Amino acid sequence: MPAVTVENPLTLPRLSQPLNAVQERKVLGVATAPRGFEGEGFPVRRAFAGIDYKHLDPFIMMDQMGEVDYAPGEPKGTPWHPHRGFETVTYIIDGTFVHQDSHGGGGVITDGDTQWMTAGSGLLHIETPPESLVMSGGLFHGLQLWVNLPARDKMIAPKYQDIRGGSVKLLTSRDGGALLRLIAGDIGGHDGPGTTHTPITMIHMSVSPGAEVTLPWRADFNALAYGLAGHGSAGAERQPFEMGQTVVFGRGDSLTIRTDGHQNSDSANFEVVLLGGLPIREPMMHYGPFVMNTHAELAQAFDDFKAGRLGTIPTTAT
Repeated sequence: MPAVTVENPLTLPRLSQPLNAVQERKVLGVATAPRGFEGEGFPVRRAFAGIDYKHLDPFIMMDQMGEVDYAPGEPKGTPWHPHRGFETVTYIIDGTFVHQDSHGGGGVITDGDTQWMTAGSGLLHIETPPESLVMSGGLFHGLQLWVNLPARDKMIAPKYQDIRGGSVKLLTSRDGGALLRLIAGDIGGHDGPGTTHTPITMIHMSVSPGAEVTLPWRADFNALAYGLAGHGSAGAERQPFEMGQTVVFGRGDSLTIRTDGHQNSDSANFEVVLLGGLPIREPMMHYGPFVMNTHAELAQAFDDFKAGRLGTIPTTAT
């Protein structure tokens, strides 16, 4: 980890220190992700478990998939399943996933690639490791994030974005102590390649040992930081957090992440995912693979799935 990097971050565009920041965001709390299993049995950490939705909106859930070093025959994926009413964002740091959906979207994502699937009115999809990875085994590590859609967009046509790792906007902090991969949204006047219906920012940041980075952050966005690997601290109060923990920030227009002087042997840097989004502030009804505004809409989604109105499995599916 990570797949997309540069030898010398100082060759990248630099984010300026926020000069007109009015309020640095304080840490409201830190949640530790419980472990579980998803799909056909691959291990995950439930990053947002126990966090009040008012702090997550417009995000619904996020799973850290792995990091796991599979033996031959062990890699697992998901069976065909439906979605409606939101977007799924799958970011692969190490390993390979193959996606296919009933709307014609799909492809292979690996080593820094992202698949951005807008389920909208509904579809069926499947995510599996390629046969070569099943046969050989190997390292697998990634994230899947669910982003809510406002009521006006719940039933839009499904869409698929294939965001190659090479298209991610690479940035560095003022002193070169942090490498930022801007996947979607904007920060400091720089734009990521992902197109979003709900305004959000998604960043994978590597912070060198002993470094500190203060970033500008939209005051109307929420702010979350999740530790992928290593350990450090957040906010002016230096709240400790580490791999498998989510920091919830309060209001403000900047935020700070620091690293400890020494990281563990598994990670040279403190690896952090930063998320921010414009809250939708609508009722959110989430049950299984559907995210709607009312119980009646959830019931309709299940009825449509049972009746085959969310798509059919392609005859060419393997």
